[in-house]
Amino acid sequence: MNSKSIIHLRNIRKQYIMGKNVLEVLKGIDLDILKNEYVALMGPSGSGKSTLMNMLGCLDTPTSGTYILNGQDVSKMQDNQLARIRGQEIGFVFQQFNLLPRLNALENVALPLVYAGINVKQRTEMAMEVIEKVGLGSRYHHKPNELSGGQCQRIAIARALVNNPSLILADEPTGNLDTKTSIEIMEIFTKIQEQGNTVVLVTHEEDIANYAHRVVRLRDGVIESDITKKSLVH
Repeated sequence: MNSKSIIHLRNIRKQYIMGKNVLEVLKGIDLDILKNEYVALMGPSGSGKSTLMNMLGCLDTPTSGTYILNGQDVSKMQDNQLARIRGQEIGFVFQQFNLLPRLNALENVALPLVYAGINVKQRTEMAMEVIEKVGLGSRYHHKPNELSGGQCQRIAIARALVNNPSLILADEPTGNLDTKTSIEIMEIFTKIQEQGNTVVLVTHEEDIANYAHRVVRLRDGVIESDITKKSLVH
């Protein structure tokens, strides 16, 4: 394992038992993602990319194989341990934003810090700082229904960043956005990676995947190709 790996997967398999049938969704995935990489996961429906994303996000566990996230073997952890890892290590961004409608932008962004037990003053300061980073400093007290789709996604990105995670996982983050707004959101992800974060993005859109420095394609539960842009290889 490379000492710079934030994600280290070896022979990851995922099976689901459906009556008398066994459905094998991931069929022995080997993958290393280094700290500060920007990776897109692609593949057709049924390729296993969503299952792999859930595995990377510690939302699901492999049937067999090893997953080491930032030096910790998470492949055999129990649910309560995985919840702690998710809270400390991973920031999630989803297609549907997943903001709480009754909370304003500041309260939505600060939510992970409430669970982390951080006091009100400190979490307010931390939330304001990341909201400024995504360019919505004038929208602290707006609720999701008072924000555009693009603004909601910026708030969701700020929430993902607020606990300073090791890894940002973005699942189809521009799926509900128009082209202009999608470009603005992808430029934010580029800045996040340039500031030292590791970003893993699931998308089915080639133009969105082009923002990443490396594209991993899945098909039928295996990695079909893994290409790093030559201009970025040092």
